[in-house]
Amino acid sequence: MRGVLPGVEVVVKAQTIDRTSPVPYYEQLFDILRGRIVTGDFAVDERLPSELELTRQYGLARATVRQTMSRLESDGFARRVARRGVFAALPEPSSGWMLQGPEGFLESQIRHGRTGIETTVVDAGSRVPPSYVAEALGLGPGEKTFTLDRKRSLDGRPALFSTNWFPGGSGAAIESASDVLDGTGSANNALRRAGYVLNGAQRVLHATHAPDDVAHHLGVEPGEPILRIRSLSWDQNERRFDYYQTWVLTGTVPLEVNIVAG
Repeated sequence: MRGVLPGVEVVVKAQTIDRTSPVPYYEQLFDILRGRIVTGDFAVDERLPSELELTRQYGLARATVRQTMSRLESDGFARRVARRGVFAALPEPSSGWMLQGPEGFLESQIRHGRTGIETTVVDAGSRVPPSYVAEALGLGPGEKTFTLDRKRSLDGRPALFSTNWFPGGSGAAIESASDVLDGTGSANNALRRAGYVLNGAQRVLHATHAPDDVAHHLGVEPGEPILRIRSLSWDQNERRFDYYQTWVLTGTVPLEVNIVAG
């Protein structure tokens, strides 16, 4: 079903909370409410149900509902008006990557209705990660990860170069995901299918200089200023399932961070 947000394809999902799903309740509720906003069930500027109303309707804790509402705001699907409530909204068109959200670059661009995204898998296989990655993932000496190197372009322009290190079960999930390995699928979706649902992450940005190999893939001069992101992800069971390093050309992909008042 195509919603009222241009360029965004909306899949109508169940309108109830699946208590057996590994997906956190706040994320399930976000999908429900976002879908209702995008498809016009909640019109733009229509007041959304209160936290108390949503708590009763979906049988969730108040803190869970509050977490959902904060994400709706940060992603541009809701706006809070003091002493009046929270109202439905649609995000402004954007080419940016919302860094504090759970989505990867591909998902964020699709949600914003962007096309012209091309992924090239440069290398994939079992490798011993660098020591700082092994330490972050809690791996022993010589323990291997399934490692994925990818280059992303946007409208024909180099955008970013990423390396992901997936340990154990998450590595097996990516290794068997043919759509990820041919560059057409989302690693995040493959991980979710395998039960690895993001519960938290630590991301560090560093302005630095492009190493030779990264410069080659992105078509810039070695040593050119570039932004590097390092990120460690864990799931609801505190399993560390992904560490990635991404080099971003912010002239092609601006990074976005939204601040939402508590």
